Amino acid sequence: MRPRSLEELVGQDDILGPGRPLRLAIEQDTLSSLILWGPSGSGKTSVARLIAAHTKAHFEPFSAVTSGLPELRRVVKVAEQRRIVKGQRTILFVDEIHRFNKAQQDAFLPHVESGTVILIGATTENPSFEVISPLLSRSLVVVLQTLSENALLQIIERALRDPERGLGRYRVEMDIEAMMSLVAFANGDARVALNALEFAVLHTAPGPDGFVLLTKEALATALQKKSLRYDKGGEEHYNIISAFIKSLRDSDPDGALYWLARMLEAGESPRFIARRMVILASEDIGNADPMALVVATAVSHAVDFIGLPECKLNLAQGVTYLASCPKDNASYAGLQEATADVKEHGNLPVPLHLRNAPTSLMRELGYGKDYRYVHDDPSAKTEQTHLPEKLGKKKYYRPKKREDR
Repeated sequence: MRPRSLEELVGQDDILGPGRPLRLAIEQDTLSSLILWGPSGSGKTSVARLIAAHTKAHFEPFSAVTSGLPELRRVVKVAEQRRIVKGQRTILFVDEIHRFNKAQQDAFLPHVESGTVILIGATTENPSFEVISPLLSRSLVVVLQTLSENALLQIIERALRDPERGLGRYRVEMDIEAMMSLVAFANGDARVALNALEFAVLHTAPGPDGFVLLTKEALATALQKKSLRYDKGGEEHYNIISAFIKSLRDSDPDGALYWLARMLEAGESPRFIARRMVILASEDIGNADPMALVVATAVSHAVDFIGLPECKLNLAQGVTYLASCPKDNASYAGLQEATADVKEHGNLPVPLHLRNAPTSLMRELGYGKDYRYVHDDPSAKTEQTHLPEKLGKKKYYRPKKREDR
């Protein structure tokens, strides 16, 4: 069911709709090197194959999973000969380019610079982190979005109607409720939608009239739990934990619970979530509510003691408590300022009155002289300085004053 023409491509109109620069470059065969970045099932390989169908250049697929540098050298050698003998360019399509390490990616660079190959790399990972800067600077990064519900509905309907490449010969009846259920299951991934649709059709017995009736219930029977897009080592992991922390920091328990559920359903470690909550309790709440650290630490212990699935309740309780707390980052900000002074001024001497004086020589040198023992003061308070002389009376800890405190 891959699109055979640009007109059949669904869901990326912002970059490949009529009149768009990338579409014009494909139609006019003036394409330069590209990095196609998008989630699984968004159409990266389909776009690459459409480029192959429209260009006069030779199209050479190359997989980072199954191919290595020896294969690359062979491809480049043939490309050089093709360019000299036929005057034909070579488009090198590298699927999952992020799987090549930095040194291996360097091998593409001279051939891209010389024009021997036009590189089209496909990746699900952020190219800022996974593709070397010299390649990025010589390529146009094209961002493909997760397919919308409408785009997935078009793809499903097309597959049901097409008797040659799709499932039209099975005479499937599928209502809109079942289609929307399949769209939700696919989670923006066309490949998941088509594979799931095929599986459901092939494993649902036809009725007496020969039609396969595909209802929401039939889909639920044929399909297993939806797989959420969440790579624990990839960008989506950091995007979601960032959304979670910012929801807590902004005192939004609803947002925090949603992102908590997203992480748990995708299989994130509850220990990782609990650790981030303990950090936030001191970084963003601090002494505005000292119990926040107690609660977060207790949640962390509960996660270890109870484990999944019940520890989800402990996490939820901790999340709603932390989100509802007043916020104050004075401890964190104070430490940052003090650290900056340490780095700027180096090893400033400890004031003499604060130094320990275990020997007579130290006492003769003035160590500990004029130190005022706080418990000797009736108010148990002393105004003596505790910073190096160069820093004077600098203030690091400045807790926020709020009406509710």
